[in-house]
Amino acid sequence: MTTYCEAILEAHRWLMRERSEVFCIGQGVWSPWYVGNSMRDLEKDFGVARVIDTPVSEAATTSAALGAALGGYRPIVVHPRMDFAVLAMDAIVNQAANWNHMFGGGISVPLTVRMIINRGGEQGAQHSQALHAWLAHVPGLRVVMPATPTDARDLLIASVLCDDPVVYIDDRWLYEREADLEEIVPMSLTEVRPRILRKGTDLTLVGTGYGTAMCQAAAEELLNEISCEVIDVPVISSMVESDWEAIRISRKNTGKMLVVDGAWGSCGWAASVVASVGNGRALTLPASPAPTTGGLESEYYRSVQAESVVAAARALVKGE
Repeated sequence: MTTYCEAILEAHRWLMRERSEVFCIGQGVWSPWYVGNSMRDLEKDFGVARVIDTPVSEAATTSAALGAALGGYRPIVVHPRMDFAVLAMDAIVNQAANWNHMFGGGISVPLTVRMIINRGGEQGAQHSQALHAWLAHVPGLRVVMPATPTDARDLLIASVLCDDPVVYIDDRWLYEREADLEEIVPMSLTEVRPRILRKGTDLTLVGTGYGTAMCQAAAEELLNEISCEVIDVPVISSMVESDWEAIRISRKNTGKMLVVDGAWGSCGWAASVVASVGNGRALTLPASPAPTTGGLESEYYRSVQAESVVAAARALVKGE
């Protein structure tokens, strides 16, 4: 069995071994405290010229990686906490997302920006934010949120091999989840679509990243009570009509839909799914910055834990 965290490490190793133009750059990439063993010993195996630990400057590291991407490399720039990637938004949103368009499709920007959602443990509001909806809003960016160990590995590889700028978002709350991984077969990110992880007849549960994991946990708990169909959306940006149609069909078949997202609801990803598909409910975080104290923090995150998904599912099916 391979954990989600180990799967990310395996992807890094495969990319560094197979593609000489791949390198990693970012704050704390030599430190398991920063990146949770997801890059363990890469600098020892591939050298510090390809695994570059930097001073604390998100804008500088991202801009340097963007320049390298324009020059023919395939960099992975790592932001150990998604919150502070906000400091690099000019390079990501104003530059990387627009270069291909500005040059009439004549230039590739094979930049992967890895952002880690790293919340809990009383870290407070500035270390706990899941900002994927911001990024999915931007044309020109592909935004990836793997929910399983297999996707954590295979979607990172697909992201780095993609010629477009990709924001790859992994969640520390998923790092201990396990699965048996098959042999690596590189795939195209453009072919990744929403998929049904579990068939059901009474209720459609839709999630991405950690939200998908909570949908799966709730479906298992409700197994003898409510038949839940679980849909995972691994790529949340630039969804085409057929992506929405797959979710619409499931919602039509079950009659009810609950979208689970470990972020805020206002203008968020869950709201976008409900608006595009219709006839559903969104389960999100309270509209407040994350508290710091343990007791308040537990209550704050309770709304997107499996127990709350179970309660919301029961209420929907009962028509409450």
